[in-house]
Amino acid sequence: MAKKTIEDLVAKAGEYLKNPNNIEAIRAAYEYAKARHEGQFRKSRDPYIQHPLEVAYMLAELRVSPTTIVAGLLHDVLEDTDTSRKELTERFGTDVVNIVEGVTKIGQLKYMTKEKALARTHQKILLAMAKDIRVVLVKLIDRVHNMRTLEFQTPEKQIKIAKETMDLYAPLAHRLGMYKIKAELEDISFKYLDPEEYERVLTLITSQKAIREEDISRMQHRIEDILSHNGIKNYEITGRLKNIFSVSKKMRQKDLEFDQIYDLMALRILVDTIEDCYHVLGLIHGEWAPLPLRFKDYIATPKPNLYQSLHTTVVGINGKIYEIQIRTYEMDEIAEYGIAAHWAYKEENKAYSPEKEQLEIVAKLRWYKELLSYAEIGESEDFDPLDNIRDDIFSANVYVFTPKGDVLDFPNGSTPLDFAYRIHTEIGNHTVGAIVNGKIVPLTYKLKTGDVVEIKTSKNFDGPSESWLKIVKTNHAKHKITSVLNKKRREMLIAKGKEDFERTCKAENYAILKLDDKAVSALFSKYGINSGEDLYVEIGKGTISAKAAAHRLYGKPEKLDEEALLRHYREEESTAAAKRTANEWGVIVSGVDRAQIKLASCCSPVLGDDIVGYVSKGHGIVVHRLECHNVRSAKKERFIEVIWDMDFSKKPFESLVYILSFDRKNIVAEFINTLNSFNLTIKAISSAKNRDGDLLTKVKLLVPNVDVLHNAIVNVQKISDVYSIERVIK
Repeated sequence: MAKKTIEDLVAKAGEYLKNPNNIEAIRAAYEYAKARHEGQFRKSRDPYIQHPLEVAYMLAELRVSPTTIVAGLLHDVLEDTDTSRKELTERFGTDVVNIVEGVTKIGQLKYMTKEKALARTHQKILLAMAKDIRVVLVKLIDRVHNMRTLEFQTPEKQIKIAKETMDLYAPLAHRLGMYKIKAELEDISFKYLDPEEYERVLTLITSQKAIREEDISRMQHRIEDILSHNGIKNYEITGRLKNIFSVSKKMRQKDLEFDQIYDLMALRILVDTIEDCYHVLGLIHGEWAPLPLRFKDYIATPKPNLYQSLHTTVVGINGKIYEIQIRTYEMDEIAEYGIAAHWAYKEENKAYSPEKEQLEIVAKLRWYKELLSYAEIGESEDFDPLDNIRDDIFSANVYVFTPKGDVLDFPNGSTPLDFAYRIHTEIGNHTVGAIVNGKIVPLTYKLKTGDVVEIKTSKNFDGPSESWLKIVKTNHAKHKITSVLNKKRREMLIAKGKEDFERTCKAENYAILKLDDKAVSALFSKYGINSGEDLYVEIGKGTISAKAAAHRLYGKPEKLDEEALLRHYREEESTAAAKRTANEWGVIVSGVDRAQIKLASCCSPVLGDDIVGYVSKGHGIVVHRLECHNVRSAKKERFIEVIWDMDFSKKPFESLVYILSFDRKNIVAEFINTLNSFNLTIKAISSAKNRDGDLLTKVKLLVPNVDVLHNAIVNVQKISDVYSIERVIK
């Protein structure tokens, strides 16, 4: 591969950067980096400047902003030269320096994998230290070029770097949807980690390469004929063979022989629209029989890294197996380049800013929210990630180590108590101290990224106090502390009530018997008292006198102040209900008793959806679904934590769904019959043909919660000739 020059870089960047100032900035960065790295050489004996130049060229291929290209040229100057941050800032600005510093920090992060692979947790640390996904992109491209020149390293270094790349950087590229980079990193790593297996699989692939390429070509020409005869005009068909590592991995994991791998031969069909994708799928299945259970619709349900495509496997010409992928040109860009396809820089975009760019990327990356998931912690019974991390959605950027090297993520301002409750409820309840980075810290200490946290516990400790609620940050910890405090308060009231009751029984000469729950319920259930413990609680609170309770239970009925008791009971019920929901939609706003709530009409949230509140002018709090595009563009500081009262059942929620299907007789009737079998109401339904002759059916539904809605959608999707069904975000 020919080595790139500054003129190659300028030419590549000039394909989309027409402003002379941008090109001049790139040249200036090159000259500066070249001067700073003067006299430094790579292991390959190339002048050091060749490395950042290659990185910048690859970044330009991804059409990133000129700022990112400049940062690519300068990404090693802080670490490998005597350049100061101040000097670099004065020459190239804060934005460039922030990216360069982020890349430097990642380079200084020690790869800790020993017996246990910590790939996913290290991705979290990497992202936390970067704070800017552009940094991650520069680091990934930096790693690609380092892997391309790995042959010049010592064997020990080759294995170390290859393992780190396989465990950390290749999965990260995959999570960013950058397939080409992922495949290259995997294959080069595989070559050094298991050279014998690499050569064996490479030989298997190349030995029949000519035959496979001929088979693919024959299949490609036949598909071209089919598409042309059926009015598909603007299309592109390409063939591909799987990368070496993925073939080996599939053989190993599924215990397959080389000839048993179905998708060795694959064809990719690119078309203009989603409608064309489904049309082509129908034509392919009409010509060749699809293999059962081998069809995947990633258009209707995209992968978390934004990947969209239709996948089917068919028995093609001469009975040979082919995997066929069908997607639009835009989907193909995203499949190849991942997030980079979403942020291709456009000079004419005057609204561009690093902050806006970053916000758009994060909003599009659904998996970024997955970083906030606590799934690997193994929480118990009542653990609900949605309830516990809602406060963290937009601000989680503190990542800390356990003593064993695992990584946990927390919102800013979290303390060792949040850490303790995340590990286990009992550890949190018995926490008596914390050690961070080998030093004792107070429980009010604010955790920082990279901290190693150890919790000290004592079985003799009585448990949390009210003051802990002011120390913790996460809802998960607050919920656990509140549960313990409520339990302790109830136990205290039971003890007090029992003592008062037994003292009264002695004074009245009643034999002290264990209270029978059925007898108590029969006499006191209308006051919300259904057990002996409930009665002790009310006596302890002073709601019912011990004397009145004893007389009623043991044969000397004394008239209770029933009116006062019932009033008290209703007030308690009312207060509890108000805490659960103070509005018609069952939305709870933390710290606000009676908030003015409006459900956003753009995304129509339904009970159980992931939601966020937006404080609007004149409309109170507008509740959006988290995936709503309006959430992405709104001001972050105006978001507020909101959660559903899952016991809410006052009124149904409106939801609009679109069903795209083949236009055949009675299909709309099937939609109606299927939907009517669920606990929902069809408020309105209309159907019309689109320009491709397919049927688009719009259905307005009234549903009690999102589970019912999802079940209905899944069952409509099963109807024959339905291409897709989706909830609408306007």
